[in-house]
Parts: sequence; C-alpha cells; structure tokens
Amino acid sequence: MKEPDLSSIANTWFEAFNKQDLEKLLALYHENAQHYSPKLKLRKPETKGLIKGKSELRAWWGDSFRRLPSLRYDPIQFTANDKRIFMEYMRQVEGEENMVVGEVLEVDEGLILASRVYHG
Repeated sequence: MKEPDLSSIANTWFEAFNKQDLEKLLALYHENAQHYSPKLKLRKPETKGLIKGKSELRAWWGDSFRRLPSLRYDPIQFTANDKRIFMEYMRQVEGEENMVVGEVLEVDEGLILASRVYHG
C-alpha cells in the first residue's frame, strides 16, 4: 500500500482543528491511537498526560472545543519523513497568551498512531 502524502495529513489536521470538526479530526487517527499532552496532564492528572483510543480522544477534544470555542492553531512550519510529521504552531485562545507548540504525529498506512505535544 502506498503511503499518503504526510503534508496532506498535516493540512487536514489543522483544517479540522480550526473548524472544530471533531469527526474529521478523529478520522485521521487509528482506532487505538495514543495522545500525550502536558495540558492533558494538568487538566486530568489521573491520565499522567496520556490517553488511548478514539473514545478518549473524542472526549478530550470534544471537551476542549466546548471550553475553548476560540481555540485556533496557526501553523508555523511542519516537516515530514516517511512515518512522522513534526508540526510547530501557534496556539491561540481568546483571553490567553499565545503559545508556541511542537507536536509529533506518528503515521502508518495513512492513520495517526500516536501524537505527542511539547510546550513550555
């Protein structure tokens, strides 16, 4: 099977996030995908920052979209090799200071298997 263009996955990811289109966003992820985020660790300490599976991703991002209706990610740059995408973007939320974020997406057969967020 030919691997998809990873820059297309990244572009679709940003589009889905900024439209807060949960279904389009989740369609990019493998059913058993894992996601690690420092924000997740702060808001839900019992997870230690790691969630697994689409149902947990749905709950996490659904809650984020409800709590933060102005949430927007503006891409700064991204690079990709055959299995990973490194994205750097500006996280913007009305009333909060902008934050530069790095995120790595691990992709196999066109679906995101794991994502890891980095920020200060």
